[in-house]
Amino acid sequence: MKTRILFVCLGNICRSPAAEGIFRARVEQAGLSERVEVDSAGTYGGHRGDLPDSRMRSAAARRGYHLTHRARQIREEDFARFDRIIVMDDMNYETLHRLAPSRASAQKIYRMTDFCRHHPDWSYVPDPYYEGHEGFELVLNLLEDACEGLLTDLQREGLL
Repeated sequence: MKTRILFVCLGNICRSPAAEGIFRARVEQAGLSERVEVDSAGTYGGHRGDLPDSRMRSAAARRGYHLTHRARQIREEDFARFDRIIVMDDMNYETLHRLAPSRASAQKIYRMTDFCRHHPDWSYVPDPYYEGHEGFELVLNLLEDACEGLLTDLQREGLL
């Protein structure tokens, strides 16, 4: 049985597809691809079908991640399909709690920064959309840290 992880941000063109790509790479490096399913979505559907932001794709590619996900909006059935739904900021967290069809579904929602080990001062992953190069690099640093922590937690909990 696969453990299913969904990463969520606002538009599904910067943070969540990057988290998906980074986590997928970590899972592959650990030889766990057959045991994990990874996807991403946004709370806003205006970018549906778009590739990730070109600046995020470039920044990620420099680190060896190839982001090919097409943006989609989160759906109610995602709450049943995924074991963990991991959001990038408090706005996403609150939105998903309002959308969750049950309390059990809401208990699947986590903040990405809860898994950070080396960036304890960050309570959210900032949206780099209106930032320069440094904003994208910061987001990738936070996501790499959190993805390592998430993988460790899932292994520790016996889910992988």
